[in-house]
Amino acid sequence: MSLPFHPLDTGLFARAQWLLDQEWLARDPDLAPVLPTVLARNVGQDWHKAGTFRHHLVGVARSLSLWQQPRDVRLLGLLHSVYGNAFVDLVKFDPARERAQMRELVGESAEHLVYLFCTRSRTQFVQRVLAQTLQADGSLVLEQDDGRHLLTPYEVAVFIIVTMADAIEQWFSWQDDVYSGFPRLEPQRQQAVHWAAALWPGPMRPTGRMLQQISALAQALQHPGLKQLLPLPPVFAHCSQRLSASDEAAATALYWSVIAQEHPLLDPDVATNMLESAVRHNPWVGEPQMVLAQLYLSAGRKDEAKLAAASALQLFSAWGNSWDKRVQWDAWVAWTRILLQGATVDGAWPERLDKLNNVALRH
Repeated sequence: MSLPFHPLDTGLFARAQWLLDQEWLARDPDLAPVLPTVLARNVGQDWHKAGTFRHHLVGVARSLSLWQQPRDVRLLGLLHSVYGNAFVDLVKFDPARERAQMRELVGESAEHLVYLFCTRSRTQFVQRVLAQTLQADGSLVLEQDDGRHLLTPYEVAVFIIVTMADAIEQWFSWQDDVYSGFPRLEPQRQQAVHWAAALWPGPMRPTGRMLQQISALAQALQHPGLKQLLPLPPVFAHCSQRLSASDEAAATALYWSVIAQEHPLLDPDVATNMLESAVRHNPWVGEPQMVLAQLYLSAGRKDEAKLAAASALQLFSAWGNSWDKRVQWDAWVAWTRILLQGATVDGAWPERLDKLNNVALRH
């Protein structure tokens, strides 16, 4: 049975390559002027899920840049939690005193989006989008203590896309546990009882439940009132396909079983079959396909390795963030390019184990 590999879009990969440089943000004409002000608030010193707050803000902005979002949306990505919100106690700009400064820095329309994103209930927003309660025109009503608030169709589309980027940048197994059931949380769980789940960062498995939620948010962008408002992110076949909860859970379990070496270790057949099954269950993330490409290469199956590596590179290029948070996105991209080179260039993939330490990309 053939596997659901994806062809490499060279245009998308070219955009991803530009973002691999650590200095890309400083060269972005829209984001660079804002960066010194953000960094001056010590965002690089604050913890945030799988890294620092700086790492998170830059990662969200990177996905939005890769997805070719307009200036205001990319600025929202870079600033999306700076006024604080219900999910995090970080307040880098005081909304009671510093909104005028923020407006002067980014413009009125971008600051308006940042303020809305920080002050409206994002939990309720996700709940209602997932429940398909959008109005006919794509607008959405949120209810908070200070009354009912109507998000315009454009604001809804922006919030969906930024929420997708926000989730894929940060979510891994630790949050699957401490935020179990999101967006419907059980507030009575006590840390002293669930102490094992609370230990950060835990085993750092990829999420087993958030990706299907991101796919449901993505599909909401197909709503007639939203579809033409912003570029559709190039994930889940441009937001047209859903990942089921059962397929996500199965794929994550199969992938992690291989990573944890919970299979026979002398012959790769079982691990290969497990990864192939993982890819069939969830063909929307690159890491299982990348590891599969290496197994194919080790077995001398270069044609299949080339397909798997190219598909993994396509998926890494589509997301702009890693699904498996053990290493950062740029490292996954770099190793995948090594595998693709090994599958296409004679003599580029070593037979000796120790020579793996020597491999390098031939530019």
